[in-house]
This record gives sequence, C-alpha cells and structure tokens, in this order.
Amino acid sequence: MQILSKISPSLLHTSSSSTALLFSKSFRPNFPFHLKNPFSSYPIHHNRFGALFSSMDSVDSVADKFKNQSLENDGSNSNNNSNKRLLKLDELNWDHSFVRELPADPRTDTLPREVLHACYTKVLPSVEVENPQLVVWSESVAELLELNPKEFERPDFPLLFSGASPLVGAVPYAQNYGGHQFGMWAGQLGDGRAITLGEVLNSKSERWELQLKGAGKTPYSRFADGLAVLRSSIREFLCSEAMHSLGIPTTRALCLVMTGQDVTRDMFYDGNPKDEPGAIVCRVAQSFLRFGSYQLHASRGNEDLEVVRTLADYTIRHHFPHLENMSKSESISFSTGEEDDSTVDLTSNKYAAWAVEVAERTASMIARWQGVGFTHGVMNTDNMSVLGLTIDYGPFGFLDAFDPSYTPNTTDLPGRRYCFANQPDIGLWNVAQFATTLSTAKLLNEKEANYAMERYGIRFMDDYQAIMTKKLGLVKYNKQMIGDLLKHMAVDKVDYTNFFRLLSNIKADATIPDNQLLIPLKAALLDIGIERKEAWTSWVKSYIQELSTSGVSDDERKASMNSVNPKYILRNYLCQSAIDAAEQGDFGEVRRLLEVMQRPFDEQPGMEKYARLPPAWAYRPGVGMLSCSS
Repeated sequence: MQILSKISPSLLHTSSSSTALLFSKSFRPNFPFHLKNPFSSYPIHHNRFGALFSSMDSVDSVADKFKNQSLENDGSNSNNNSNKRLLKLDELNWDHSFVRELPADPRTDTLPREVLHACYTKVLPSVEVENPQLVVWSESVAELLELNPKEFERPDFPLLFSGASPLVGAVPYAQNYGGHQFGMWAGQLGDGRAITLGEVLNSKSERWELQLKGAGKTPYSRFADGLAVLRSSIREFLCSEAMHSLGIPTTRALCLVMTGQDVTRDMFYDGNPKDEPGAIVCRVAQSFLRFGSYQLHASRGNEDLEVVRTLADYTIRHHFPHLENMSKSESISFSTGEEDDSTVDLTSNKYAAWAVEVAERTASMIARWQGVGFTHGVMNTDNMSVLGLTIDYGPFGFLDAFDPSYTPNTTDLPGRRYCFANQPDIGLWNVAQFATTLSTAKLLNEKEANYAMERYGIRFMDDYQAIMTKKLGLVKYNKQMIGDLLKHMAVDKVDYTNFFRLLSNIKADATIPDNQLLIPLKAALLDIGIERKEAWTSWVKSYIQELSTSGVSDDERKASMNSVNPKYILRNYLCQSAIDAAEQGDFGEVRRLLEVMQRPFDEQPGMEKYARLPPAWAYRPGVGMLSCSS
C-alpha cells in the first residue's frame, strides 16, 4: 500500500508499505523546510509543504461536522460550578477505564524490561520524601475536578501528591508506548517517571486523568531514577497553566510538591552532575495517550496489531464518542482530488474519521503555537497527544527576538529539526507516522490515510491564516503584508510578543507624517538604521492603507487585537527567576508568575516588569536554551 502519496517522498523519506523500514532504528528522514505560506519571505530551511497546500481548497473542519464542541471546552468555564458540591480528596469519584479495559502487564515489578502485549504496568510511586512542601497549585484545575480548594491546606496534601501516601481510590500504573525521537524509531519508551493515579469523573461525567511526574521508577525507566527536579517541574507546571490561559489546548497541572530530597542531574551532559532539589508535578488531562501508544504495538508485528485496534476502540469510545454513532445520513464524504476514484466516506470507517480528527486537532494546536511564538523543542511522536493537547514540557521556549530557526533545545542544535519554523512540517510528519500505524493495523486504507494528511494541511493553513489576520487586526488575510512583516521582523530581530502588542497602537490615519509613523512601535524597533527605518515606514504605510478600508474604528480594532496578542508570555528568564528563588525556599515568585500568566491579555498595572525584554543574563546556558535533562 502506498500511503501518503500526496506528500513528497523526500519529506517522509520512507515507504509506508514497509513496516520494517518505518520502525527501523536506522530510519533517518531528511527534513528539508521551505514553508511557502507563513515563512516564504525569508530563507530558512526548505520544505515540500507548499505543494500540498497549493492543491487544497479551504473547507470547514471535518471535526466540526462530527461534533459541536470546541477544543478548549474543558468545562472550566461552566456557570454551574457555583452550584456544585465541592469534594474532599477522599470523595473524588475515581474510575479506572484504562486499567479495566486494556491489556495489562502481568508483572508489577519495576525491573527495566521489554513489556510485551500490554498497554500499561501497575506500579506504585516509590519516591523518597523528607518533609515535602507544596510549592504551588492551580485552583482552576481543582475546579475541573470539583475539588474543594481548602484541600490544598491539608497537612498531608504534600505527602499524598508526592506519592509517599496513597490516595484513597487510586490504582497507579505506568503507560507503555514507543516513538520516533528526532526522526529515528526508538522502540519502547513508556512512562519512565510518570505514574498515573487513575481517572476522576466529575458531575458532568468529564474524565480527568491524574498523573504524578517524578514519582519513582517504572519498568520503562531504563537505567534512570524515575525522579524529577524542581527546575524542570516549575517550568512544566507554569507552562501548562500559561498555555491554557493563552487558549492553547494543553495538559494541565494541579500542584507541584518539593520532595525534600536531592536528585543528581548532569544538566548540560558535560560530565559535571550536581545535586538539585527533587519535585513532583501532578499533571491532569483527559488522557495522556500519545501517537507512540499505538506505534509501539504496530511495530511489533502481527501478534500485537490487535492491541492497536483494542486501544483505538478504547480511545474512540471514551474520548471521541461522537464517532461511534455516525450514520450514512450524515453524508460525511469528501473528494480526494485524484483521477481514479476520489471519494472518502468517513461514515463507513470510524477509524478514518478518528484519524482525520486527530490530524485536525494536531494542526490546530500547532497553528496556535505559531501564533504566540511557542516552540515545543521535542516534537517526538511519543510527545504528541492524540487529543491534540500540548504535552510534555521539557526544553520549550517562547520567541523573544523573532528568529524562525530558534530552537530552545540544545540537543536539537545540530540540525534544528524542531525549530520554530519547522513545527508545522514536523506535525505533518508525526501525523504521517500515526496514519501509517493505523494502516499497518489495517484500520485505514490508502485513500483514508492520504485524506487525513490533506486535512492536516487544510486545517493548519485555515487556522494559521485566521490567527495572523486577527493578530494584525485585518478583516481578511493578506499574504503579502503578513509575509513582508515577518521578513522585517526576522531581519531586525524584533521581539515577537511586544511587537504585536504595540501594533494595536497604530492609527488608521493616512495623514500621519512619515517621520511619525514608527512612534507607536518605537519600543520594539530598537537600534535600526536609516535604511531599515525606511523599510519599516513603507510597511506601516501599506498597513495603514489596509486598515483604512476595513471600516473598523481604532478603538475597536485595538481591543480586538489585544484579545489575541498577549502582553505576558512565559519567557524562559522569568521561569529561571522563579526557579532561583524557589531553590532558596521562596515560593512567592512562582505563585506570582502563575497569577500573571493566568491573565496574559490583560494590562495588569503594576506587573509590567513581567513583559520586559530578557536581560543579558537570560542568554546564559541553561536559561535561554536547555537540555532534556530534568
């Protein structure tokens, strides 16, 4: 079967007809990049995405046809929460569908080993603690669980959420999965230091999985210690909550506990390990299933292909239930544009409909990343959520100076595979591996797999164009204007966040003298010469001309732009300041930073320092760029 025929072979660098090649350890895809739509205005790397987009028409989301719900609809904004009875920890309504419905490892020890024919291993947290302390918590996540926020004040709360004391009703386990890491098949990976406690059902029957990251060894720890340090735990906690407040689908974080024990880490992989404070984050998501959860079983040949189907059935049943009851009357069929037969009927195959929705959710998520300048840093297939959530916050970073080749991951420096500009293409590559996995398990045919890829491309461009149009306050997408702007920003290393926030101050007044046009942008256009001032003046004049035809008042446009262009983002140096204080026992800065990041679009008088450009020290190793060591 020739899967993904519309995508250039040089992009995929594999033949999907060969499972052996797909999962070969020597599989090294060449990932050229030249994204014509958002990033063609300046030279970076080259890609083959443009040809895929050029053949597509913009259409409504397939996922929107299946269900009338938003990606952000996590129940946190319900007006009925005030009427709900808030629960104590021992009153939470635990369910364990993952454990109950999926094949288990017959062993429960933590000896590193290959775990076959199983989706998980039951394992207890084993981290050692000494006077553990609650560092920070999220009341909005407690609201999802209908947990009384007074429970954070319990003296035994740090013990319960370090794993040192068992939570009543929990059935802990570690998930088994594999993945491609930096384009190479890595085989079995799994939860090496994350232990899921179970699923909590709230009164709206929403399912929330609670997971302790850094709680001790599992069979998937290989030869690591299964622990986490305060440094990386603060970053994950804060970014999970910051991304949610930015409107980006993400896993959440309930709380962060410091264990009171040190953990040894070689932060720069340079042979100089040091002791750091240990910590545990309680992560929360409707599911932590990843692309790699399915890949691993498909890679093991015919004997485990039925596990792929079982896991897919479980996922659809609990997380995509709208796909279970599709009927022909919904008429969800689409043309592939091919010369031979050209119809894909998604009502006849729930797995095809699911693959399309996973592709679209992934595309929409990455489009939103690009909109706020977020760079994940480690877009391996084991770090890709099938729910379209941002997951596994490691060496992430938000753009400061606009640099499309920026990667926050020191491990990624040689090839910059996961740099900011490459993220849309990497998303496609990862979805291609997911679709090929389903095809290997005979859940998709060739046309269905290809169609999922097409839908990724359409959804990404639709969402990205809409986001950039709103960021500029335009009434319609203007490719030339946006392309020219990004080119100018790259040339002059303009701060991505501050520039778009300042752009809302431009008035749609064509009578403003040329020498005054750049005044509203002065704080972002630093140290530019006469030639560059002329280039920027020319762009602003064309921008004002475009605005003047919109019929939207300056005040209305400013309010609209400020609702999508954040004033505050979680810059790495802000994280580091909070980490430095917390390592000295002062948790106040972590908590203040959380409060600021929960309202990123508000002015927040008195908090302006959190919107400042990075100081010189922010570019030292371990701040602006990080390794995966945590």
